[in-house]
Amino acid sequence: MKKLLFLLISLFFLNGMAFSQINLNKVVDRSVKKAERNVERRVERRIDKGVDNVLDKTEEGIDETVKGDGNDKKNDGKKSDDKNKGSKSESKTEESTTNDKVTPAKDEVPVPQEPEKPKPVLEWAKYDFVPGTEIIFEDNQEGEQNGEFPSKWDLAGGVVENAFFDGSNVIFFREIGNLGGITPLLNDSKSDYLPDEFTIEFDCYFEKEVYSQRYFISFYAAKKQKSALKRLVLSTNEAQYGTTDIKGAYPGASRPNIDKNARWRHIAISFNKRALKVYMDDARLLNIPNIEENPTGLTIGTTSQKTGYYFIKNIRIAKGAVPLYDKVLTDGKFVTTGIKFDVNKATIKAESMGTINYVVKMMQDNPALKFSVEGHTDSDGEDASNLKLSEARAKAVMDKLVESGIAKDRLTSKGHGESKPMAANDSPEGKAQNRRVEFVKF
Repeated sequence: MKKLLFLLISLFFLNGMAFSQINLNKVVDRSVKKAERNVERRVERRIDKGVDNVLDKTEEGIDETVKGDGNDKKNDGKKSDDKNKGSKSESKTEESTTNDKVTPAKDEVPVPQEPEKPKPVLEWAKYDFVPGTEIIFEDNQEGEQNGEFPSKWDLAGGVVENAFFDGSNVIFFREIGNLGGITPLLNDSKSDYLPDEFTIEFDCYFEKEVYSQRYFISFYAAKKQKSALKRLVLSTNEAQYGTTDIKGAYPGASRPNIDKNARWRHIAISFNKRALKVYMDDARLLNIPNIEENPTGLTIGTTSQKTGYYFIKNIRIAKGAVPLYDKVLTDGKFVTTGIKFDVNKATIKAESMGTINYVVKMMQDNPALKFSVEGHTDSDGEDASNLKLSEARAKAVMDKLVESGIAKDRLTSKGHGESKPMAANDSPEGKAQNRRVEFVKF
C-alpha cells in the first residue's frame, strides 16, 4: 500500500515538473516577443522623430524664402563657410564673412533689375522726306575761315561768325535777338527765288538743359524782300508755325522746349505750292495743307544768346521736281542728290532714308522694275580715289535696298567717279549736284 502511495506521489510530482517546464517555456517566449516589440516601437519612434526634425527645418527654410527677409542667403553663406573650413584650396570666389557681414562672391550672379523703358521714337525706315533734285543754294562750310563772317550769307542783324565745333565747321550765332539772322547771298536775292516746289535742309544744335532755345525760320530774304507774316519756330523737341495752335512735338519727348541731352537735329522742310511739311530727324512734326502765304526767300535766326550756344551747318535749298517714277518712264532713269554720305566714306547718312524708302516702294509697286545703282562724285581729290569711292557708295546703296526687302537679282551697282559731271565743279552748288546717285533702268 505504501509502495503504491509512493508511486502515485512520484507520478504526480513528475507530472507537475513537466507542466511547470512547459509553462516556463511559454512565459519565456512571451517575454522575448514582448522585448522584441518594445525594441521595434522605440526604433520606430526614433525614426519618426528624426523625420519630423528634417521636415520642420525644411518648412522653416521655405517660410523664410517666401518671406524674402534675406536670412536664407545669410544662412547659405554661413554653411558654405563651415563646409570650407580646413580646406587646403579655398576658392577665391567663395563667400567670406567679416564682422558678421556677408561679402558676395565675385562670380555671384546679381539679381537682374528691370531695364528702364526707352522713349518711343520713330524709325528712319518710316521717313518719307525726299529732297528736291536741282540745288539752288548749298553751304557745307567747306573752306571757311574761323572767326570770319560766313562767305555765302548776308547779315540781317546781330553777330554771326564761322567757328569749329564738335569736329566740323559751323555757323555760330553769337548775338542775334529775335529779329536778326542771316540770309543766303544770291545774285537775285531781291526777287522771289523760291520756286513753287522746294525743299530746305540744315542741321541745328540744341544744348543740354537749356530752356527755350529756339531757331527761327522766316520765308523771305531779310533786308531785301517784304517781310513774311509768319515764321517757323524750332525748339529742341517741337516745331511751331505761326500761332500756337499749329505745332507738333517729337514722338516720345517729355517736354517741347528743354531736353536732358545735347543733340544735333536734322531739319527738313518741304513746300509744294501751298502745303508745308516739317521734319525733325526721323519724324514729321508738321503737315499744313495751306499756309496762305507765298514763300519768297529764307532767313535763319535764333533767340537771344543769354544762355546756350547756337550753331547750324549743312544748309541746302533745292528745287522740287516731277515724281521720280515719271522720270523713269520718260528718261529711263532718275537722278538724286538726296542720298548723302559721310565725307570721303561710303557710310550712308540717316537722312538719306527718305529717298531710299521712296525707291523701295517704287520697286515694290512695280515688280518688273530693275535698277543699276550708279555712283558719281565731284572733282575734289584724285581720279582713282573718286572712282573707288563712287563704287563703294553705289554698292552701299544697293545693299541698303536689299536689306529693305528688294531681291538682289533686281539690282546691280557701279561707280563712275568724277568722269560724268552734271554741272561745273567751280561752286558748292555745282559740286553738290555732281555728288549724286543715279538709278538706271535695265
